[in-house]
Amino acid sequence: MLCALIMAGGKGERFWPLSTDEKPKQFLKLLGEETMIQMTVNRLKELMPIERIFVVTGERYIDLVKQQLPKLPLRNIIAEPVGKNTAPCIALSAFIIKKYYEDATIAVLPSDHLIRNEDEFRKVIVAADCFIDDNKDAIITLGMKPDRAETGYGYIKANKSCCIVNGLKIKNVDMFVEKPNAEKAEGYLNDGDFLWNGGMFVWKAENILRLTEKHMKKTYEILREIACTTEEQYEEKLKKDYNLVDSVSIDYAIMEKSENIYVIPSEFGWDDVGTWYSVERYRDKDENNNVCIGNIININSKNNIIIGRNKPVIISGLDDIFVVESDDVILIGKKEDIKDIKNIKNNFI
Repeated sequence: MLCALIMAGGKGERFWPLSTDEKPKQFLKLLGEETMIQMTVNRLKELMPIERIFVVTGERYIDLVKQQLPKLPLRNIIAEPVGKNTAPCIALSAFIIKKYYEDATIAVLPSDHLIRNEDEFRKVIVAADCFIDDNKDAIITLGMKPDRAETGYGYIKANKSCCIVNGLKIKNVDMFVEKPNAEKAEGYLNDGDFLWNGGMFVWKAENILRLTEKHMKKTYEILREIACTTEEQYEEKLKKDYNLVDSVSIDYAIMEKSENIYVIPSEFGWDDVGTWYSVERYRDKDENNNVCIGNIININSKNNIIIGRNKPVIISGLDDIFVVESDDVILIGKKEDIKDIKNIKNNFI
């Protein structure tokens, strides 16, 4: 039984000041008329009913999830009282999903990624589901074929041996690689065996819980007790004990210690939408290569990213800058400094 778990707890600090702790990027309309989380849910609807789509998020974002996904059953919103990285929230979610769907296969997906070819994406998920049905102890990752020497992503090194499911190659994973420097990224691009790691996994709920018990014994026991408590006592137990779990990513806790990991090399137009550069890549531009969102007037200006909100924004005689207006702040800088927005935010606040 294929289910989806959408990870929606991130802060999106690189999109500050539009993305804030109160309303991070997954709840913003960065690429069109839908928010990022709405786009993620909608691309899954042809694969499964809404009853099998779950969202794990921070407690403070429950109302935002309800507002933006009004058809999502309340039971499908899994809340963390405090952020503890990805491994604990995935394991907690697996316990909960397994209550409703005993033999669940879970596709774990970020809430804030762009996928342009949604039909191809669904084809990949179906192939992964078929493979997992026949290989219940396996983990499938989705690896994107790189088209540039990107230093902002982690990589997966794939083995040349493979099988084919529904016309798609499935390869053994040799290793996961952290974000490289420019020279290594160029080497990975030319090598041909390296794929971008998009942080998307498909596995049996039973398998990820077994691996959690093996590699995170204390966390497993705490989460098992939380999940097994009565519905009336669940919230109290969760708030009391969830803070005791280990704070660790799924990559470090499980993936790097596990065998039987496979990857599907995928080409469905993926981007993790990590900075304003991503918005620049996919938003429409005017004749002077400006991205303008809001009431923007450009006079003799080119190659800018201008995000307005309430007031008209007039840019005259400026090139290669970014402007982001929120309700509280207007941030102006050189486009080359977009990479430093997180530090600017931390110094400002």
